[in-house]
Amino acid sequence: MRQKPTVLAREIVASSRLFRVEELQLRFSNGVERTYERLVGKGSGYGAVMVVAMVDAEHVLLVEEYCAGTDDYQLSLPKGLIEPGEDVLVAADRELKEEAGYGARKLELLTELSLSPGYMSQKIQVVLARDLYEERLPGDEPEPLGVEKISLREIASLVRHPQFSEGRALAALYLARDLLGQRGEFPA
Repeated sequence: MRQKPTVLAREIVASSRLFRVEELQLRFSNGVERTYERLVGKGSGYGAVMVVAMVDAEHVLLVEEYCAGTDDYQLSLPKGLIEPGEDVLVAADRELKEEAGYGARKLELLTELSLSPGYMSQKIQVVLARDLYEERLPGDEPEPLGVEKISLREIASLVRHPQFSEGRALAALYLARDLLGQRGEFPA
């Protein structure tokens, strides 16, 4: 196993309402020193959840919301921050209710994903939600989100959709489809 570099210094070099940029001075095991910058979470870092919500054995819910990073409306999976002291599965169910108007009777943690491990410390927990029922909770979105349903059989065509570009959501959809297929729970 490789030895992690030694942290010689760390400093927050920029900060906003949502983000902090941390500069790391590192020394690698071969003696080479480098400066890295990374985006670190603001606050206590409770994490985030992303929900693959199955409305039936084949279809999953996507939400459409404005994304400032791409300056347009994007389709993705329901997701959001985990509140202080909140369990991952409880957070997933709450976000699903806030963003898509559904709750889930069955929730399963699938994996943890990062967005860009070279530059970001944040990770997201991927949760599979099944046995859905209608229930809406007020959320923090500035406008109601659009809700669409797609077949897990259509993932390849979703990649070409101009409003779908989030790599984590794509990975979560493939993971859920393959896992359900391995268990014999996804129709052939």
